[in-house]
Amino acid sequence: MAGPKWQHAVADADRTWFTSDMHFGHSKIIDYCNRPYSSVPEMNDGLVANWNQLVSPDDDVWVLGDVAMGRLADSLSYVRQLNGHKKLVCGNHDRAWAGDNKSADGERQYHDAGFEEIFDRVVLQLGDVPVSLCHFPSSGDSQDKDRYLQWRPTDAPTDWLLHGHVHERWQARLDHREINVGVDVWDYRPVHATTLLEVIQGN
Repeated sequence: MAGPKWQHAVADADRTWFTSDMHFGHSKIIDYCNRPYSSVPEMNDGLVANWNQLVSPDDDVWVLGDVAMGRLADSLSYVRQLNGHKKLVCGNHDRAWAGDNKSADGERQYHDAGFEEIFDRVVLQLGDVPVSLCHFPSSGDSQDKDRYLQWRPTDAPTDWLLHGHVHERWQARLDHREINVGVDVWDYRPVHATTLLEVIQGN
């Protein structure tokens, strides 16, 4: 099965942020990734506070998948508290993901939570630099075996890929030209586009 086609978008680097893998409502992620929270409510509130300390209401935020788990009516409610214009590039835990037989109802829940646009893959013009956005890296996983092979962005049309999925496994693989924007490697906060461009333009 081939993965989805790449869609194209343009961003203003000065007011654009990236993040992924918040896992709102997921009790086991605290232990899995050694997150510094004692409970799910503390984690949920902490992620919201960290986000809103950085992101203004007029900023754009690209969330590269795995927003919430558990009962969506509860866990997606935290998205409504987040500042900015939110755009989702779906991950394997998102019920709007095409690889999970997404339904109109599943996608509607994410729109209702505050995501203005929902994608599976994007080529984003970030200032002068085009980057590919996908939940998955070209290889590697949060587990010991690579999963979702047919969804890997091996056909990424740009030199650099921004992704999530691997949690704390790495922040950047410069030899692969891939950067993980997940919260577990960015102090549980979104990362600004200019920070990522510094990495990209320095290599």
